Amino acid sequence: MPLRRARITLPVVATLALGLSLAAAPALAKKKRPVASRTERADAGVPYGRRDDVLRFAEELAERQGLDAAWVQDALAQSRRLPVVERLIMPPPAGTAKSWAAYRARFVEPVRLGAGLAFWNANEAWLRLAEERYGVPPEIVVGIVGVETIYGQQMGSFRVIDSLATLSFDFPVGRRDRSAFFRAELESYLALCRQQGVEPLAWRGSYAGAIGMPQFMPSSILAHAVDFDGDGHIDLHGNSADVIGSVANFLAKAGWQRGLPTHFEVAVPVETSERAALLAPDILPLFSPEEFVEHGALLPDAAMALETSKLALIELQNGDAAPSYVAGTSNFYAITRYNWSSYYAMAVISVGEAVKRLR
Repeated sequence: MPLRRARITLPVVATLALGLSLAAAPALAKKKRPVASRTERADAGVPYGRRDDVLRFAEELAERQGLDAAWVQDALAQSRRLPVVERLIMPPPAGTAKSWAAYRARFVEPVRLGAGLAFWNANEAWLRLAEERYGVPPEIVVGIVGVETIYGQQMGSFRVIDSLATLSFDFPVGRRDRSAFFRAELESYLALCRQQGVEPLAWRGSYAGAIGMPQFMPSSILAHAVDFDGDGHIDLHGNSADVIGSVANFLAKAGWQRGLPTHFEVAVPVETSERAALLAPDILPLFSPEEFVEHGALLPDAAMALETSKLALIELQNGDAAPSYVAGTSNFYAITRYNWSSYYAMAVISVGEAVKRLR
């Protein structure tokens, strides 16, 4: 498609301070994580028991949520501090190279794509209904569930209450303290268990406390999960209809626009300062197509015709090779509400597109 270039210089946009999403994005290059055996994950660790700070939290939580204090205290007393969770939550070593090519290859591979094709074929009606209701196309939902858990094959083996308690009461030193976030998730988890009649020690999930096929955190289940098949129960572990509807609902609430592409191809400005100006807001879509062009970027005609979305210049590093770039729309940004990472969003898009091609 024809591309346009202009040479008008605009002031550099100030960098915005951005928070982190539910959990840190996965490593962008091959990263060695400590390996925990199933026995270590399930049985290691020390019970929190009657620790004073845990008891105080239980009393306050019970009062805020209107829960039985003894029930909350008993559940937390049986939770365990897991050293492996403390290790896994730590960031990658300093200087770890980012590689979009390596990251993409972890997800766009035969096992995941084959499972994605089977998932799409089995749930075509639910995917079509989700698109009709929420405007989110099937390939995006399929991409998210595929990246998160390979369609339920890898939902995590940690007891959710252990993961959340560990990160609430013993968040490791050495990275920004997220203990307040995890205490809020622990509170949401116990409220969710009481709401759904689930034993707090029963559910298992990721080391960060994410649950089910879409890996929702407890607060996201409370806020975004839907009973999509109308059977009177929300099940994100084994009910694909509820999973599909919940993911689509999450994205719709995150600002997904029906019919809008997630991104466009872009030729970045030759001038380093102009490219830096477009990269300054990170993944926030703050520039009009005309502003992209004024900074010296090249965009296709379809992007120039946009009226309902601004754009962000997305840089995907490739180790020692040249970076890859796309112009992300507000729908690209909506995917990053699931996980604050442009690499994650592109992996979701790539998996979904690859499965769609297989069909």
